[in-house]
Amino acid sequence: MLSGVRVVELASWTYVPSAGAALSDWGADVIKVEGVASGDPGRALVVGGFTREAARVDADFILELGNRGKRSIAIDVKSETGRELFGRLLASADVFLTNWLPGALERARLTVEDIRAFNPKIIIARGTGLGVRGPDRDRGGFDAATYLARGGVAYTLTPFGSETPAVQGPAFGDLQGGATLAGGVCAALFHRERTGEPCIVDSSLLAQAMWAIAPSISAADFFDIDGIPGAPPGLAINPLVNRYKTRDGRWIQLVFLQPDKFWAGFCRRMGLAELVADERFVPSRNLIANAAEATQIFAAAFAGHDLAHWQKVLEDEPGVWAALATPRETLNDPQVEPNGYVVTNLDDHGEPYRIVAAPVQFNETPPDPARAPSMGSTPRRFCSSSRWAGTTSPGPRISTRSCKSGRLPGSCCLACGDFGANRIHVQRFHLADQVLQHRRRQRAGLAVDQHPVTKRHDGRN
Repeated sequence: MLSGVRVVELASWTYVPSAGAALSDWGADVIKVEGVASGDPGRALVVGGFTREAARVDADFILELGNRGKRSIAIDVKSETGRELFGRLLASADVFLTNWLPGALERARLTVEDIRAFNPKIIIARGTGLGVRGPDRDRGGFDAATYLARGGVAYTLTPFGSETPAVQGPAFGDLQGGATLAGGVCAALFHRERTGEPCIVDSSLLAQAMWAIAPSISAADFFDIDGIPGAPPGLAINPLVNRYKTRDGRWIQLVFLQPDKFWAGFCRRMGLAELVADERFVPSRNLIANAAEATQIFAAAFAGHDLAHWQKVLEDEPGVWAALATPRETLNDPQVEPNGYVVTNLDDHGEPYRIVAAPVQFNETPPDPARAPSMGSTPRRFCSSSRWAGTTSPGPRISTRSCKSGRLPGSCCLACGDFGANRIHVQRFHLADQVLQHRRRQRAGLAVDQHPVTKRHDGRN
């Protein structure tokens, strides 16, 4: 869908990089620009104590989510030589995607005016914690603090009467925000196609949080309250929009928004035919008036059997319901594979692993498998392409005599040099994940090159 669109991404962690991953899923050529010294700090992130070394496959599950399908180039954009190279890259791009805060962009001379000096038609997409205006525009943000806490999501999701606020899983707000930002980029591309005018696209974790709990935000204004009040644990205004615990400790969520429509059939399936015409619960205004009593009856019924029993009983129930699934169960849900909701990749040893795809598809076609790049692993054919330089003259090249299949060796980086020449000097830096990969291959008895940090980059050993 986005074939021919180039995105230059100057971003780290997960929020904005996940927007780049979605755009890559949709066909864009996404170039991830990382710092020379250490690259994206997300490469060193350990979530829940689950390290790459302990994984079944040789891949980083969080890094893959936000960076699959991209190329990676390491450039010091604050140096003069790096800035010139970065400018050439921007000149060849359709979109500049970043999570740098306004003040950081100003200090790096990468304001809107600076970027447009390199490329007047480029779309600029910025994802921040708290927006690009206001007193806290330069305050950084992570989703647990900015989306969940400050954005009101934790308050809204915390059960009534609970002394402990709701928590989120890893990248919960990041991935929602990334999908939204990617959608904004697509709208900007469409606008430019129609009018020729490039847009500035802005989103933030705070904005995403407010969108997620918009009903509660509106209720706070309309009724001068903190938010929509919840019912005590186990109760709901409508007992058919509630969750019930089964005998084996699992849960079933009912969402019957029209109780009268589903009441009779549901009661019969539950083995409670005597309730079909019970005036305590029929019509629905009586059900709501006697919600506690109805909830108690249903809770006792569900507690009498295991989840598997109720899944069979409710198989043909026309009302909407679902068992509360674990992530493992969701991964293996029979709807997932046919719809291409996960992409199956292979690690360097041929072991398959699955990564969740961007939540939008085009023409009923799932995205192609694609892995996250190693830091600075720019293919030779890309480095020498004319579109890189934004001109018809040969673009800068990098010495890759020692690379395999057009990929640079594990420790490599586009850094500085004479841009008028055909050759650019390549600086070396430590690349932790490539070193680890090298050591794993050694332990496994597989063929390896020299240590990726010490191997020379000029083709001579």
